[in-house]
Amino acid sequence: MTFKKSSVFRATRSGFDEEKQRELNQYHKSTSGRRSVRKSVQLPEGEILNEWLAYNTVDFYNQINMIFGTLSDYCTDETCPMMTAGKKYEYYWSEIREEKKIYLKLSAPQYIQKLMDWTQALLDDPKIFSPKSEIPFPKNFLEILKDIYKRLFRVYTHIFYHHYHLITTLGFDQAFNGSFKRFLFFVLEFNLITKTEMKPLSQLIESLSSRSKKKKHSQKKKN
Repeated sequence: MTFKKSSVFRATRSGFDEEKQRELNQYHKSTSGRRSVRKSVQLPEGEILNEWLAYNTVDFYNQINMIFGTLSDYCTDETCPMMTAGKKYEYYWSEIREEKKIYLKLSAPQYIQKLMDWTQALLDDPKIFSPKSEIPFPKNFLEILKDIYKRLFRVYTHIFYHHYHLITTLGFDQAFNGSFKRFLFFVLEFNLITKTEMKPLSQLIESLSSRSKKKKHSQKKKN
């Protein structure tokens, strides 16, 4: 089962020329299900690192946008007055105003909507995600990505802590788990999120990583 689209969802442009988009889409489809998730997120042979990172960033953004669209009727200012992951973790939205960094206490849907708008603006910026492959990525591209992934990760944590029962009830758990697993192994592969930031889901991450390593070891024995 896949996530439904809602009025919240806005598909972003790819950030690539059509030929490159088709090429990466084909690679993604050809590796889905055939290879382990950990292997499927690795940089394909002959591919440029920043292009691979950019392509997947657009893909993850669209996935998370759809996931939140599915839950938007249930994650409200009343049910989730603060962007949290359980009782221990609270997230404040940070932004620069008049050359000063400020922190805003927002409800979960307000935080996530700001995140979607902020990420969309970055993806639409041709100086960062250029639609032309001959235009180089900015020197701080990796730092920009790390900030994006850190914030996108918080959406997964909020859902796991506060809405996973609903995901299961709606029958979206398999699609959601698959989305998170690929996201997780991607950020681990390219060191996009710190261990400190991943603490809210540390037990789940350890479990998924251990299973992946055992599966890899088992496959080596068979070979």
